[in-house]
Amino acid sequence: MTVSTVKLPLRKTGSASTSPIYRTEHQRDVINRLKRIEGQVRGLIDMVEDGRSCEEVAQQMSAARKAMDKAFYRMMATSVMEAVSASESEVHTFREVERSTRILEKYA
Repeated sequence: MTVSTVKLPLRKTGSASTSPIYRTEHQRDVINRLKRIEGQVRGLIDMVEDGRSCEEVAQQMSAARKAMDKAFYRMMATSVMEAVSASESEVHTFREVERSTRILEKYA
């Protein structure tokens, strides 16, 4: 999957908080985060090729990992916010939050 194909869930409702603009802003945020991470990884490759110290490389790897975690949690938070605000019923809300919880448990 390429960065340009990352899709956050979209619920079709009239709610302002789940409007396409809301979704587009959060999708753009996740994509921008991933592009920054891509740059960090390219920088890491250069550091290894240049023979930089293990500690310097490790520090930058840690930063890239944390950035990836933040992008993941941002995507999941958006998914949960949309599920709650666009819910048609309490049962639907519960199912959507439970789905997000399973994703968090599996990948976080």
